Amino acid sequence: MSYIQLGRYNQLEVVKEVDFGMYLNGDEDGEILLPKRYVPQGCKPGDVLNVFIYLDMDERLVATTLEPYVQVGEFACLEVAWVNQYGAFLDWGLMKDLFVPFREQKAKMQKGGRYLVHVHLDEESYRIVASAKIEHYLSKERPEYNQGDEAEVLVWQKTDLGFKVIVDNKYSGMLFHNEIFQPLEPGMRLHAYVKRVREDGKIDLELQKRGVKKVDDFAELLLQYIKDNDGYTPINDKTDAEQIYNTFGVSKKTFKKAVGDLYKKRLIVLEDDGIRLVKE
Repeated sequence: MSYIQLGRYNQLEVVKEVDFGMYLNGDEDGEILLPKRYVPQGCKPGDVLNVFIYLDMDERLVATTLEPYVQVGEFACLEVAWVNQYGAFLDWGLMKDLFVPFREQKAKMQKGGRYLVHVHLDEESYRIVASAKIEHYLSKERPEYNQGDEAEVLVWQKTDLGFKVIVDNKYSGMLFHNEIFQPLEPGMRLHAYVKRVREDGKIDLELQKRGVKKVDDFAELLLQYIKDNDGYTPINDKTDAEQIYNTFGVSKKTFKKAVGDLYKKRLIVLEDDGIRLVKE
């Protein structure tokens, strides 16, 4: 079994210095080069460095102190740097781009496009590769969450119901449209709270903890919502309660109290057809 975790951070000891960098102790994997451009100032043999290990252009193990956007075993939203006849290559923050074979693409990836992918080691070639076939890499185990548990979510894709998310880099979850008060797009990372774990093992979540929907909290959300919508919303205290609830997930009473609070603070102006942000 390899001592080195390829595609992840490793704590390795510097064993010798050469003109073009430092060699690190990779145990049975041999000495691993940390090129000179990545060597920290004052580094010397005997120091232990936290380095990311990947493969160079010649498929040799190489170390870097650069921080990639994603490690092996994780999901991330990355931009396509270039494509060729074999597949797409994603910018993941390192000199050598991350390969996505055509067979691992859901639709043909385009240069400049951003795609959610899972990063892993190819079993045949032992290379670090990515796949856009996200479903294949989500856990089939039933999640052990309780209502109200906090989790980190990665926004995956928009649907008619809301946004699919990846929960704690492992499970499939959903945020529903009528409980989202901010713009979302694939690749965003957020803290969310578990509403329930469904029979199929998927997780329903919300962005605000239950029992904390006080007027002050909602006033902040409403203010942010107006800012995110170019400083205006056509929804006001004349809007019917159902539309207010469908948009914000709160009662008309809570909505009106929050509007009053923002108005008293002179943060908004009430107009006949909506609410407008006070210009600074």
